[in-house]
Amino acid sequence: MKKPTARKRGVEAGAPKGQRRRANGGAGKRGNGAGDAPENVLVVDIGGSKVKMLATGHAAPRRIASGPDLTPERMVKAVLNACKGWSFDAVSIGYPGLAGAQGPRSEPGNLGPGWVGYNFAAAFKRPVRIINDAAMQALGTYEGGRMVFLGLGTGLGSALIAQNVIIPLELGALPARDGLPLGEVLGRKGLKRIGKRAWRKELARAIEQFTVAFTADYVVLGGGNASVLEKLPPGTRIGNNLAAFRGGFRLWHLPDVPTLSAEGEAAPQSASTRWRVI
Repeated sequence: MKKPTARKRGVEAGAPKGQRRRANGGAGKRGNGAGDAPENVLVVDIGGSKVKMLATGHAAPRRIASGPDLTPERMVKAVLNACKGWSFDAVSIGYPGLAGAQGPRSEPGNLGPGWVGYNFAAAFKRPVRIINDAAMQALGTYEGGRMVFLGLGTGLGSALIAQNVIIPLELGALPARDGLPLGEVLGRKGLKRIGKRAWRKELARAIEQFTVAFTADYVVLGGGNASVLEKLPPGTRIGNNLAAFRGGFRLWHLPDVPTLSAEGEAAPQSASTRWRVI
């Protein structure tokens, strides 16, 4: 049986429910409306151990190594080299840190320096939209209601989506076991340090607390360590491993998301309140 492409599997699904609209116009347009969505998008999901990429019309992601020596210049060069043969008009970046209208607002803890102020649009020579990596994964898994997303990888990524508002969170900064930040406990090093059994208990406790605190309808887990769980807490599910790419494709169908041009300027904010990224 022929394996379905990413498009047929819904990886390239456009806007989430309530914001479906056909994309018109090219990537060169500066507006933020869904009608300005580019035809072909390259999604770049930056992680602490690897960077994954997928472009419109392709089913299999490509990867490059990440780590403490990865600077934005090296990342862009390696991504473009790894994605030779792929055609794309715009780029979505899931960034492992705080991101705002001008791109990264803080340096990532597990990568090299130089991310804040870097002109990604000029480097890629295409319009770029940047969002926190956990928020991009959350956007790709969202199915309505009030959802908390937890990304279990090198650290702890987190985001909340409620009533079409996407809110990147920093739940990993909260205090947890032995006074350590929750991100250190539930991150990859924490899993190795305390073992699977204790790690599962800490995660279950965190899920219960966040469900109550955010009055969440459901919790979605992503990241490589989500599979460590043997039994999922009530109201919890594991997201698809292609969720980040779906979120990156959807990002260009949402109004009110800044677009970075080669000049480094963010496109004007839309007055629409149907979707917002905070």
